[in-house]
Amino acid sequence: MHFSKKFKQALRETDSHLVVGLDTDISKIPMFLQSEVNPVAAFNDLVIEATKEYVCGYKLNIAFYERGPEAGFAAIRSTLAAIPENLITIADAKRGDIENTTELYAKAFLDDFGFDSVTVQPYMGQDSARPFLRRKNKFVWMLALTSNYGANDFQFLKVGRQPLWEIIVEKAVSWNDQKIGFVMGASHTRELEKITKDLPETPLLIPGIGAQKGSLEKTINSLNHSLFVINQSRSIIYSAPKAENAEEFKSITGEAAQKARDEINGFLMLKKK
Repeated sequence: MHFSKKFKQALRETDSHLVVGLDTDISKIPMFLQSEVNPVAAFNDLVIEATKEYVCGYKLNIAFYERGPEAGFAAIRSTLAAIPENLITIADAKRGDIENTTELYAKAFLDDFGFDSVTVQPYMGQDSARPFLRRKNKFVWMLALTSNYGANDFQFLKVGRQPLWEIIVEKAVSWNDQKIGFVMGASHTRELEKITKDLPETPLLIPGIGAQKGSLEKTINSLNHSLFVINQSRSIIYSAPKAENAEEFKSITGEAAQKARDEINGFLMLKKK
């Protein structure tokens, strides 16, 4: 199934625009899981079990798994196996290199692990993204305008009369408008309004809500289309740091995910009135 079809189907069937980020730091895993053979895998399994009815997908930040590659890569495989097939998966890898190197990244994340999609940084141009775009039924989330404070260092620099992030979007869409969406930070509401007006069929991955304190209401009100997902990580997966068993952990974590989904849907409903 083409990713765009799976993406729209997931949004519709789950009635959710929430993606849970599995940025799993082993030092923050509750004590009752620390004795597991692979604590990260065990933690992720519980998070998925607790949240899967409230989300349309999951995003794994690869940095949290590469620090201990043997156990980390095993945790990636275990986690992907636990995610229901109708939900989207995102490898938050932020890769981008010369084409023969990027080909290996594409094989690793899209072929071997089997993620549906991957985040890519565009600085090296079209050929650095080409191997990801060649994969059938896969998708690229191109970094356009990020939620960190350092975004101002480069992303708003003017190229002629346009900020660099706009040039990136225009170029990337020309590479393949059916296989590219964009990462746009939640705090950039003016820019979110523009991109969703200019590109009404282009999906967005929006970080910066939750622990990063972006305004969900302002973000939702800025959007001109519904092809978006909002990532929340720490505010959900670390909502039960003192849980003493699996059932307590799942109850608290599930409530956090349900609240996040309902808040998104609530603001969408208010916007329609």
